[in-house]
Amino acid sequence: MLETTDAHHLKKVENGTVLSPKGFKAGGIHSGLRYEKQDFGLLLSDEPASCAAVYTQSHFQAAPLKVTQESIAKSHKLQALVINSAVANACTGKEGLTNAYLMRKWIAERFNFPEEYVAVASTGVIGDQLPMDKIEYGCHHVNPTSTGAEDFQKAILTTDTCEKTCGYQVIIDEKVVTIGGAAKGSGMIHPNMATMLGFITTDAAIESDQLQLALKSSIEKSFNQITVDGETSTNDMVLAMANGSVEHCSLTPEHPDWAAFTEGLQLVCEDLAKQIARDGEGATKLIEVNVQGAHSDQEARVIAKKVVGSSLVKTAVYGEDANWGRIVGAIGHSDAQVDPENCSIYLEDQLVFSKGTPNSFSEEKAAAALGKEKVQIQVELLAGEGSGTAWGCDLTYDYVKINASYRT
Repeated sequence: MLETTDAHHLKKVENGTVLSPKGFKAGGIHSGLRYEKQDFGLLLSDEPASCAAVYTQSHFQAAPLKVTQESIAKSHKLQALVINSAVANACTGKEGLTNAYLMRKWIAERFNFPEEYVAVASTGVIGDQLPMDKIEYGCHHVNPTSTGAEDFQKAILTTDTCEKTCGYQVIIDEKVVTIGGAAKGSGMIHPNMATMLGFITTDAAIESDQLQLALKSSIEKSFNQITVDGETSTNDMVLAMANGSVEHCSLTPEHPDWAAFTEGLQLVCEDLAKQIARDGEGATKLIEVNVQGAHSDQEARVIAKKVVGSSLVKTAVYGEDANWGRIVGAIGHSDAQVDPENCSIYLEDQLVFSKGTPNSFSEEKAAAALGKEKVQIQVELLAGEGSGTAWGCDLTYDYVKINASYRT
């Protein structure tokens, strides 16, 4: 888990957004897809931007993802991201693919740049065709501005209860570079290469292949380490755009400030990921599981995610029940090597299990730790130097209520 450090002059931007970096505009409107909420958004770069993306590993990838992958593959540049909420345009066959191409075409024609400079995203109900009259209205009426971040952020939400956004600044070649982000996600959160929808902007100068390298690495330790309900959507994507508005030497792993940039990017990804986990459907608490002493970082991340994804752990946290046996159960069937005799478990600072046996602890203090908005679980394994963290949320009655009537 990263924190800001003086070494790289990292700084969190107060009220940071996708428009915190230079050279971007955004907007969002109500196009009629939803009853009254904003449901159509657009993010623009003043100049063609380097780009990178990761996508859901679902076998049922939605039409917008296919179009976006095609756009990026053609020139490795993007200048716009168009998104609708309410209708996912997934499992919609040839008609759905045609409609995604139309969204791309209408935006490209309106702003006079090549169609492959447009990425497309959709989120919402699976299986419905897009009402193209409303989509066309959105394409021609959304008005991106330098102050439109909030409208864009609201337009991408579905069952979310809040906007998810952040920004960080780093020093590259003695110049201030900003990385901003916005995301949506509340349910169907259990990533494989990515999850939900996340959009990251930066005014850094970096080529697309290097940005892809940095993004993929950041996601492995952030978005790929959250889970709400063990479900992966058909539409999940994280997309990054870098327009080079701050003039400095192009970033590569050999650049002396590469580590500063990648740490800033990971901070953005981690910040957004934690906001998604906290806003899980019906959730009341953020759960953070930190694993130390595993054989490798990868095994530590596997264990952490297994614990935070356990329905029994999640319900125990909701009920503020210090039932460490639920944690042991989750660790026990993870795909990692664990010696029970060397395993210790803490609920915040309360040691509840060590060396294969229960540990005497204060039930009152443990329950108090589980009653906080952020619940911290620590696992120590004494098997190596590997460490990893995962985030999730508690499982409540409201999760069932929300998803029992999602379409209605």
